Amino acid sequence: MKFVVSREALIKPLQLVAGVVERRQTLPVLSNVLLVLEDSKLSLTGTDLEVEIVGRVDLDSPGVDGEVTVPARKFVDIVRSLPDDASIELQEEEGRVLLKSGRSRFTLSTLPASDFPNVEDGPSDLQFSCQQKEVKRLIDRTAFAMAQQDVRYYLNGMLWEVRQDQLRVVATDGHRMAMCTRTMGVNTADPVQAILPRKGVLELVRLMNDSDELVDISLSANHIRVTSFDYTFTSKLVDGKFPDYERVLPRGGDKVVYGSRSEFKQAFSRTAILSNEKYRGVRLLLDSGQLTIVANNPEQEEAEEQLTVDYEGSSLEVGFNVSYLTDVANVIDSDTIKMTLSDANSSALLEEPEEGGDSVYVVMPMRL
Repeated sequence: MKFVVSREALIKPLQLVAGVVERRQTLPVLSNVLLVLEDSKLSLTGTDLEVEIVGRVDLDSPGVDGEVTVPARKFVDIVRSLPDDASIELQEEEGRVLLKSGRSRFTLSTLPASDFPNVEDGPSDLQFSCQQKEVKRLIDRTAFAMAQQDVRYYLNGMLWEVRQDQLRVVATDGHRMAMCTRTMGVNTADPVQAILPRKGVLELVRLMNDSDELVDISLSANHIRVTSFDYTFTSKLVDGKFPDYERVLPRGGDKVVYGSRSEFKQAFSRTAILSNEKYRGVRLLLDSGQLTIVANNPEQEEAEEQLTVDYEGSSLEVGFNVSYLTDVANVIDSDTIKMTLSDANSSALLEEPEEGGDSVYVVMPMRL
């Protein structure tokens, strides 16, 4: 195997592929990246047996075909440390890979490509195409609400629900929920649900950009595969039953508040400074035309913010985790936030007030 590639062409796909590789592995070959050269097409593959990413690079000139695995971290660090305009020559000889660039020479150990595991590819139950920016938006709008290390393992991921002509994603950690729904050309008689693991979600969004370029998405019983021009992403699905998110959506809230998103965001971040560091609780006091946000902590310190809001109705006092409210204010991109409340023991529903808003957020109250 032998080829020449520019650093510029190699660095981005290499970093994205190596991002999947775990530092501590049970199998030594999982610490490596698989390089496969066919004519002038170079593919790079990284996997941790849960998530696999394949990146593709077109070389300016054909090389000598072959396949080999090299240590991921060292390979990335070497390529990253070379000058921006460097040209890299790589060749395999006698179980080693020799990498040359200018006056620099590196010899890397290898492991046989035949040892590299393949994520099995079963028949897909559902296939459709959509724009990269749609996938990116769906994840950006909801990923913050995924659980991190919950014993309810199905919450450490994101539900993808495909219905006729729409794709919906839902994330929840049991205390808050984020949901985003986009219209797209999908043809399915019955709704199809799949839970992507947390790592898969975070790796997938790194591959997506805000372009109109299409990606092909295929869902099977155990896997999701997303294929773009430059990458193929495959992830195992979480085997579990996601909670019935429809039941979590608060119904019949009679107190509807409209306020400036930027004012909400700034007020939440200021009051958070003096909230209890463990519980992050703040009290919202709602009156006609005014919302007061109050935080205090065990040191008897207190913060209070008063905001002018569009609200007519009876007064209400309710407690929330201020971090959850801030997260929602950070991802909504309209100028105004619509907040629907009913009483001190009911969840708040936050959304964009405009027609065509595609995201809905639920935050459970706290007893303070």
